[in-house]
Amino acid sequence: MPDSTPPVTPAASETPAAPAGPSNLRLRIIYGVLGAALLLGSVWFSPWTFGLFFAFVQAVMLWEFYRMMRAGGYAPTTWIGVGAGTLIFLNQAFSQYIEFQSANYYIVGNGYTMYPPLATVGEASGNSATLANMLVQVWISRWELLSLVVLIALMVHSMIRWPQEVKPFENIGLTILGVIYVSTSMSMLASIAYEGKHYDPRRVFALLFLIWASDIGAYAVGRAIGKHKLAPQISPGKTWEGWAGGFLMTLIVGWAVGFMLPDMPLSHRLVAAGVVAVFAPLGDLAESMLKRSVGVKDSGSIMPGHGGLLDRFDAFLLVLPVLALLQLLVG
Repeated sequence: MPDSTPPVTPAASETPAAPAGPSNLRLRIIYGVLGAALLLGSVWFSPWTFGLFFAFVQAVMLWEFYRMMRAGGYAPTTWIGVGAGTLIFLNQAFSQYIEFQSANYYIVGNGYTMYPPLATVGEASGNSATLANMLVQVWISRWELLSLVVLIALMVHSMIRWPQEVKPFENIGLTILGVIYVSTSMSMLASIAYEGKHYDPRRVFALLFLIWASDIGAYAVGRAIGKHKLAPQISPGKTWEGWAGGFLMTLIVGWAVGFMLPDMPLSHRLVAAGVVAVFAPLGDLAESMLKRSVGVKDSGSIMPGHGGLLDRFDAFLLVLPVLALLQLLVG
């Protein structure tokens, strides 16, 4: 009786399996560690690396915002918006440093670096001190001029493209909205980084730890016991229990950063922690709503396993303006 089992094809049985690539979790861990190391190192090393690193970060975030707007059928002027946003951030990040450098020193890590005043530098070169001080003042205080130049550039660009650009004023408004939402908000990080006119990286570290505590606490508690949805139409995974867990962990970290910032009163640290605990999740929800409104899953793919930089730094966009306002009001 013949064997009814079909013969095994050698090619099929001997074909080696394709090597498995790294898992998504492994990619997330690798790129997360590398990104955190670059972030913390840039903040710690000097005010220049801090400013340049976050100038790049906000530029990519703004580009991702415009990319999502284009996915939604709009046509913002990306290159004008990113250029204006970067100038705004650099102005805010370095204006305090430049102003203080002209008279005193700044803090780098745990040491001091001295710089001569601009007036002293100019004593041997005639009017160079006057010119240097004038350039500092122009660099610091000409917000209204930059705003008008940007608006005129957007208007001219839209007129050149008319009538191919169907909704010019809507696109101009979205371009300006992106600058306000991303670049202006991120530029307020400089007010956190400087104590008076001193650059103090510990203050940025404290803010990062608070935001990470809010995120980690919300994820851990929400995953363990979360049942009541916080905003199911925007982000189905977020729960009230998770938010409460994030709030509690943020307050604990707010107390703990006193070991790093012993001169900051406990009341100030707890208020800052409360602001982060409330507005960091709101910043996350705002960006989730933005993505849903234009049908985009992630803002970008610059960090495999993590999405875009706007996905990673969305909490900053609502936390920073509130903290900067409180700092302005109470110091």
